[in-house]
Amino acid sequence: MFLDETTIYVKAGHGGAGGKHFLREKYKPFGGPAGGDGGAGGSVYLQADTGLNSLNDFRYKREFSAQDGQNGMRNKMAGRTADDIVISVPCGTVVRRAETKKIIVDLTTPGERFLLAKGGKGGQGNYHFASSRNQAPTYAQPGLPGEELRVELELKLIADAGLVGLPNAGKSTLLKMLTNAKPKIGDYPFTTLSPNLGILPLYKKNLVLADIPGLIEGASGGAGLGDEFLRHIERTKIIVHLVDASGLSGDPARNYRTIQRELKAYSAKLARKKQLVVFNKIDVPESAENIARFKQEFPQIETLSISAAARQNLDGLPEKLYKAIYG
Repeated sequence: MFLDETTIYVKAGHGGAGGKHFLREKYKPFGGPAGGDGGAGGSVYLQADTGLNSLNDFRYKREFSAQDGQNGMRNKMAGRTADDIVISVPCGTVVRRAETKKIIVDLTTPGERFLLAKGGKGGQGNYHFASSRNQAPTYAQPGLPGEELRVELELKLIADAGLVGLPNAGKSTLLKMLTNAKPKIGDYPFTTLSPNLGILPLYKKNLVLADIPGLIEGASGGAGLGDEFLRHIERTKIIVHLVDASGLSGDPARNYRTIQRELKAYSAKLARKKQLVVFNKIDVPESAENIARFKQEFPQIETLSISAAARQNLDGLPEKLYKAIYG
């Protein structure tokens, strides 16, 4: 099960208390104050990790606590600072405060590290409070508490191009033929139940393609798998709208309009994103007539015709994608 939303609780460590100690040396039975400072509590960091592409690691562990700092010791020795905790999340993770829904950080850069909860500062030992009036202070500062908060994690995959279309349009087959991805493929709707990523190697620059589960009419209202996976193409530079030209899944023009409505219902900004319309399954005889009717209805739309399964006309697609993205 693909997890792209979750809530976690994080708690940084408290600072150690300052020490309340006095020198006890031979011939100096009543030495001065010598309590060391407390160590700082451990902090909690988030770090963007390119090796992750889901939040599945948080399915069973959603609470993270750093250790407290050590209390101050004798002879003005400071307590040990507690180790920090680093929580790895996928690149593209949006972090919000659970109570206010306010975005704290959007981790999009590989290796980026963000301080989520700061450990408490250690308290000062009693030797700091010695004075001419109080040469043997018994007071030492307590450590400060560490920060704690509950946050929502939302993953928006980072890809150059996003593949959209009705179920069984051939998106997963196309992704497999163009990239190193190995998505599940079947001749039935909703074979793809979670987003898949693949890398398309080009001599100029590798492109990352995202294949999301198929949309159906009413997806914005929760029909089928709903439109929840559309967040994963919000960051893409271009949408590749794959249309089944065979007619086996219905009229291509009608199917095209269905997807456009669902994109707009989800986000007007997403609907305005640059698109490349690609007809698939042109190895089916009826496809030529269906494509001709589509072009009569939408003469202004530039299209490309392929057959992913038969590997027809695939050579020109990568270059066309590159030019559409980078000019």
